[in-house]
Amino acid sequence: MGNGSYLNRASSKWLREDGPESDIVISSRIRLARNIADLPFTTMGSESVQEQVVNAVQQAIQSPALAQMGPFDMLYMGAMNDVSKQVLVEKHLVSPGLVDTDSAAVVIRPDEEVSVMVNEEDHLRIQVMLPGNQLDQAYELANEVDDAFENVIDYAFDEEKGYLTACPTNLGTGLRASLMMHLPALVLTGQINRILSAVTQVGLTVRGIYGEGSDALGNLFQISNQVTLGHSEQEIIGNLQGVATQIIEHERAARQHLLHENKGNIEDRISRSFGILAYARQMGSKEAMQRLSDVRLGIDLGIIKGVSAGILKELMVATQPGFLQQQYGIEMSPAMRDVKRASLIRERLRMEGMNHD
Repeated sequence: MGNGSYLNRASSKWLREDGPESDIVISSRIRLARNIADLPFTTMGSESVQEQVVNAVQQAIQSPALAQMGPFDMLYMGAMNDVSKQVLVEKHLVSPGLVDTDSAAVVIRPDEEVSVMVNEEDHLRIQVMLPGNQLDQAYELANEVDDAFENVIDYAFDEEKGYLTACPTNLGTGLRASLMMHLPALVLTGQINRILSAVTQVGLTVRGIYGEGSDALGNLFQISNQVTLGHSEQEIIGNLQGVATQIIEHERAARQHLLHENKGNIEDRISRSFGILAYARQMGSKEAMQRLSDVRLGIDLGIIKGVSAGILKELMVATQPGFLQQQYGIEMSPAMRDVKRASLIRERLRMEGMNHD
């Protein structure tokens, strides 16, 4: 596949499909941090060292063990423009930190469930994303990819410390497990801060939609483990899953509370957001995410009918600045993006209406 296949398609497989408890859990992600033995970490290595890492990964994906799990394509940051890089970030295929390094690259499987960042903070960051609440399945696939790489690459590993990583918080398993959760009812009922405060007290962290330092746009929150040293992969995933189960229960209870105790107000809010999305001529990205969150809540509560539940996931990528510019093939000012974003949303909702006539 060429680069365009990844850049021009808004929906990865995890965005197109539903999974268990996908009314609340948008996606499950497993990320494994790995480094090559006897080479300096990316943050300390020269450009020639980073080239060695890229070459090692390029050879690895052609090995029989990885080839049978692929095919895989390798995209080089130094060969991409800023808009294309931004699209990869918006699709969650790479982190914002990866795109700043010209010697970095990303390996992607065509279904986009598997991606491997090369020369980010660590030499390799193996990532698997699946729809809904599927942490165990995501780890199983990530572990298979990891084993295949380890067949051909000698990892930096210590018998006592485990996998050696650039950041001490990733020492040990090198595992970061996370769930992207849609929690509008907890936000609307004012419970979100209490819930998230409790989450941080049990060794988990909460981030926005694009990870560390980003905002929780559209009531989307990423919940993940903070440390890996001293815990097995099963313990890390089990702890996150246990907390997530409680959050899901609280969100469902809050949704029922809104529906039964405040039905008029919530129906009005959701209907207003739907109307604005259907008719607005200009729309900022932050407002679009909030309105789409309202509509998705309305779909899940049965207030809005005839619109697919996946619209939030699809449009949370398609309406982002990078993807809009990639889609139309031109650089846009913020004002122009607002116009094109509104147009895209109107057209998408019009198509939904035609499909359900």
